[in-house]
Amino acid sequence: MQTVVHVTHEAIQKIGGIGAVLHGLLTSKVYLSQATRNILLGPFWPSDERGEKRLGAGGEVLYSSLDHLYRSPLAERFREIEQQFDVSIVYGRRKYIDKESGVTSVPEVLLIDVSRFDKEKVGIFKFDLWKTFGIDSGKYEGIWDYEQYVRLAQPAIAALHALGATSTVEPCLILSHEYMGMPTVLAAVMEGEKSNFRTVFYAHECATMRRIVEGHPGHDTMFYNVMRAAMAAGHYVEDVFGDQSGYYKHALIKATRFCDNIFAVGDYTLKEMRFLGADFTTVDAQLAYNGVPCWKISVDDKMRSRSKLRAYCKSLLKYEPDYVFTHVTRLVPSKGLWRDLRVLEHIEEMLRARNETAVLFTLSTEVPSRRGDDVRTMEGRYRWPVVHREGLPDMSNGEAVYYQGVQEFNAQSRNVKVVFINQFGFERHLCGNRMPADMEFMDIRKGSDAEFGQSIYEPFGIAQVEPISFGGICVFSECCGCAGFVAHATGGKATPNVIVADYTELPQKGLRPEQMMAIGQAERDQIEDAVAARVAADLIERLPRTPKEFEQFIERGYDLARKMSWDVVARDYVLPGMQRAAKAQRLKQIA
Repeated sequence: MQTVVHVTHEAIQKIGGIGAVLHGLLTSKVYLSQATRNILLGPFWPSDERGEKRLGAGGEVLYSSLDHLYRSPLAERFREIEQQFDVSIVYGRRKYIDKESGVTSVPEVLLIDVSRFDKEKVGIFKFDLWKTFGIDSGKYEGIWDYEQYVRLAQPAIAALHALGATSTVEPCLILSHEYMGMPTVLAAVMEGEKSNFRTVFYAHECATMRRIVEGHPGHDTMFYNVMRAAMAAGHYVEDVFGDQSGYYKHALIKATRFCDNIFAVGDYTLKEMRFLGADFTTVDAQLAYNGVPCWKISVDDKMRSRSKLRAYCKSLLKYEPDYVFTHVTRLVPSKGLWRDLRVLEHIEEMLRARNETAVLFTLSTEVPSRRGDDVRTMEGRYRWPVVHREGLPDMSNGEAVYYQGVQEFNAQSRNVKVVFINQFGFERHLCGNRMPADMEFMDIRKGSDAEFGQSIYEPFGIAQVEPISFGGICVFSECCGCAGFVAHATGGKATPNVIVADYTELPQKGLRPEQMMAIGQAERDQIEDAVAARVAADLIERLPRTPKEFEQFIERGYDLARKMSWDVVARDYVLPGMQRAAKAQRLKQIA
């Protein structure tokens, strides 16, 4: 495997899970041993950086018509492509480094500014998408998120040819990370066998199903029960939930059936892709779990980080907790943050009986990082992050909604408190002067006794399992992709380091599909309370309390993380899937 093209919106900035996947693969010795040339391809997004800094820290710009930099021997060809499609190109390299292993790679980066584009050419391409794949772009006029990736496709393929990506004996493999890369993939498919492209859709989620789960008051409790019953009866998503064609992401992922392979990051994601339609029952699709960070620490290392977290709690709330719980996540509905509070309601009663205390640090925000000066001002004026005020630089609307639940919980609870830190970057200069001076972000991962992650929709959930290598107990929903990987890694055996909360288990058996569809918030609330009580009892029973118990959790967690590392993912899932796609008799029947 010589050349792999990753089409992604995270070619430069790590925004979410795709950025973590890229970093994991591009610092895996196993992956790099076969994928010897990697190209990160995506749309150019304007930023404050200019010239030599266009590709971020450690990046090297070889060509940028935006900055009049023409160091690449391909400058003339790039200029022809720019003129042909009325776009601008930025090309160079950026460095990926794994601090723990020291593995480094320097993939190429190809960014295309599509803010201008030849209207006639994009019109012809959209017609070809409709004629060949049935995608009606007219339905999505005015949706820039759709338009920019359609515009990206043709100049991207032209630039890949210029870079010699298809000039070797081995095929050039294009990985579409989510729906964003699908127009480029489809442009490659339309080139036919002459170009030696092969294609893979990397399903970091199934956007159609995410929208249904998040938009229905029954959330995962409703959806996954309905999906199981529907698939058993030979029905698919549009049979049950109606026409989805008005959703542009659905139109693009429906076209993934023309790819040579589909990677799904979790067991449920694979089922969701099959649920898209009858065409997907026979497509080549497989699991490709995400990897888990695998770092070896000692009990002393954990205790140092844990002591910092306990000291921070004392600085904020005037008590040093017996247990430290954490939840590091994005602030979006799918993360199910309210479920943490429901578990804590039951833990509160148990801790009162034991005369013990705990704290939950929720590290989450829906806006970019706040300035350190603003944080210190809020800290001085009204004791942020214990107290918040609506409006920037403090709380956004979504943060205010979550904080209302935190306020209500803290007012009723005595032995457990929640601290909502709406700021990423767990360091003193970013989080205020009451944080220990030597605190680092990894302390919230190493020092955590338990990490919550009870999502309603979670294709994998890297954040949920990051503390597992450090002996933290990881609490996540059964529908999270990481639950399936843990089961694979343990051979299906339970481990004290993981608590799986199944919010899809119905108290009544034998419900008809229409009864499952009718599951709403009232029914879900009852199920969530019952599940939360079981999770709380399980967690209190398992929490380590002696140095020996902490050591056992660390040893088991590290052993489990080794079986879930990026090298394992590359060896057992990604590389075999890429090889199968490379050998595929492509250009299946297009209808």
